[in-house]
Amino acid sequence: MTGRINTRVLDNFFKSLLDIGEFGAIDSSMNGIQVDNDGSPIDKIAFAVDACLESFKRCAAAGAGMLFVHHGLFWGSPLALAGPHRGRLKYLMDHNIALYAVHLPLDQHPRLGNNAALAELLGIEDPQPFGVYHGKKIGYKGRLKDPLTVDDAVKAVSYLDRPPLGVYPFGKQLNETCAVISGGAAGEALQAIEEGVDLYVTGEAKHTVYHEALEGRLNMIAGGHYSTEIWGVRRVMEESAVQLNMTTEFLDIPTGL
Repeated sequence: MTGRINTRVLDNFFKSLLDIGEFGAIDSSMNGIQVDNDGSPIDKIAFAVDACLESFKRCAAAGAGMLFVHHGLFWGSPLALAGPHRGRLKYLMDHNIALYAVHLPLDQHPRLGNNAALAELLGIEDPQPFGVYHGKKIGYKGRLKDPLTVDDAVKAVSYLDRPPLGVYPFGKQLNETCAVISGGAAGEALQAIEEGVDLYVTGEAKHTVYHEALEGRLNMIAGGHYSTEIWGVRRVMEESAVQLNMTTEFLDIPTGL
């Protein structure tokens, strides 16, 4: 892509890339431009999982005019411009940084999404949609190309070898089938049990799911909400660098959660 690249151009690009409109009825996140700039052209885009003051400061330090995130600032309910929320918005506007957020469309995307990336890392062949959320399946499941132990699966999905939040080896020694949903989808372990999946990989654990997994003989990995949702952000970053011919940078700000 050549010529002047501003937020309007980038908005059209991301909407065509990620099918954002498809999730409008079920996603409480404000997908798309959440904070615009003053119309200036953008030469560099930073990418991060979370919209927070630290990511904004690192975006400014990197000289990026836009920050693309998975978790934005607006989630369906109006927020008063007070306290830390006001401070975040003020920082963006003072530094003329545009904020772009994509939530569920980035989880579900069949090529660039968090769950597609996790499925590929684990070696799921011919991944099929899995995990109903408000009428849509946002994860993937399938047979593994090579059977994996739970430890093997942990290594496959651990970014920079960071430890997972929790590992629950309640099932087979060797897993032949697997389902994945990034982020806060512990409850969907029940769907994995119902569908006879050997291994379920998600981001967060949940106390009430523990005994369900144990009694259902399900192996489960809670890889961390952050750690399971860097993958889609990084894939969109790589796609943007190629298609837009722009400088990009990933801002790694782990929470350990």
